[in-house]
Amino acid sequence: MQLTATAPTLEGQAPPAAATKIVLAGKLFDPYTLELLDNQAITICNDSGMILDVAPFPENGGNFASFDGEVIDLRHLTVLPGFVDTHVHFFLHPYAETSWEEQVTKESIVERTIRATVHAKRTLMAGFYGCTVPRVQGMQILRYASVYRALVPSYPARDIFVPQGQLRPLERMVRIFAGLSYMCFSISHIQLMRGTCLGPKSSLYLNKEGIDGVTGVDAADGTQECIKAVRRQIGAGADWIKVNESWFGLDLSVISVDAVPDYTVRSRASEVSRRVGAASMATFDYDELRAMICTAHAYGVKVAAHATNRSTIIPLMSLRVDSIEHAYDMTTPDTTAVEMFGEYVGHKTKYVPTLAAYYTMTQGKGDLWDRAASSFKAALELDLDNISCGGDTGVFAHGANALELSLMVRLGANWKKVLRWQLWAAGSDLKEDPRIVGDNEVPFGAVRRGFIADLIATPGNFAADFESAVSAESIQFVMKGWQDLQA
Repeated sequence: MQLTATAPTLEGQAPPAAATKIVLAGKLFDPYTLELLDNQAITICNDSGMILDVAPFPENGGNFASFDGEVIDLRHLTVLPGFVDTHVHFFLHPYAETSWEEQVTKESIVERTIRATVHAKRTLMAGFYGCTVPRVQGMQILRYASVYRALVPSYPARDIFVPQGQLRPLERMVRIFAGLSYMCFSISHIQLMRGTCLGPKSSLYLNKEGIDGVTGVDAADGTQECIKAVRRQIGAGADWIKVNESWFGLDLSVISVDAVPDYTVRSRASEVSRRVGAASMATFDYDELRAMICTAHAYGVKVAAHATNRSTIIPLMSLRVDSIEHAYDMTTPDTTAVEMFGEYVGHKTKYVPTLAAYYTMTQGKGDLWDRAASSFKAALELDLDNISCGGDTGVFAHGANALELSLMVRLGANWKKVLRWQLWAAGSDLKEDPRIVGDNEVPFGAVRRGFIADLIATPGNFAADFESAVSAESIQFVMKGWQDLQA
């Protein structure tokens, strides 16, 4: 509901200028205090989209006569900062529709690009729009960030900022922190790894990777090549550099090395021997990992590691990796997951469990899901709080990103903490105007003065029915900056 020429004059404050709008929130979630605050008036600058003030208003709505700007009345809803999904593949669609191998070797770049723009829109309207740190798997076309900016024009605002009322539909997208081609060694998956034989390969031409010459691979062997590859991707404009060091965060203005310590090097043999095809091997050695991570850190960027078990996670943590994604295999015959996760205590490394991907692939049944769930429960038992919500979205449907949050609550996590884990309210002291520093350099993930006004609202009751409250169907209001995207 929108009201015109109405808003309260808060006691002791001058009336807001006409260049502002006010959002009246019946309840407002604060990720710092984990509280739901009643009756909060959020004043937003129409020009920059920054939050100028957050203050309580009387239950009766107060006196609106002194304000001649726009008031958006959400007194019947709970307002939150826009959700953040820290592991998204916009260029993938659910494996239940088409297998990963088929997508990355048979679907054209044109088709995948069209799908990606639709996926970004669905993600945004589901409330995940302050959101993503995508790993755009299999798309070497993203080697040059300018190409991606052309595909999704909202990345970043410094390239496309336009005055209010002139925002084109394609520009209403998520805040994207894009990874370019993966880094790999010479027997490679589609990441920065060593070399060329892991895939994705055509089922017709066994030594041909990708489609239309697009593989998503940046091969590197040895420490010098690894350093060069990291620098090359940084120079190409990557926000994330993905290093595949284990097959199966986070700050703003980040480039990250995704390190995956082992890989199913003989996956081609799966059709005749599942055991051989599923066997993993280390990709990068310790010195190569150290070279990539130290190079990224030297440029002021952070490092994410795709790793599944303790033997690969511990060396990465010793190299001060910034996040571990997946980590579903944290038990051994002689050691419990709680004992394994004890290594996390005292570290700042983020744990991104990607529960939604494993749940979707297994329908919540079987050994793989049991291990992923047990690992997450072990983290909860240790009261681990350095957790981030990234579902590996793309394995399942875009727009269903909230599944990761729901699964965390199902497995015993406190819903208030889950809401905080999926936000980027990292205590940022940035108070910058996006027209000056760029859309991806403004603080978001909280509703406080100096943060960008990325807001969503739901009528749901988090305590009584968390899953319904965060579902895409319940998101009744979406604002990115100053723009009401559902208006």
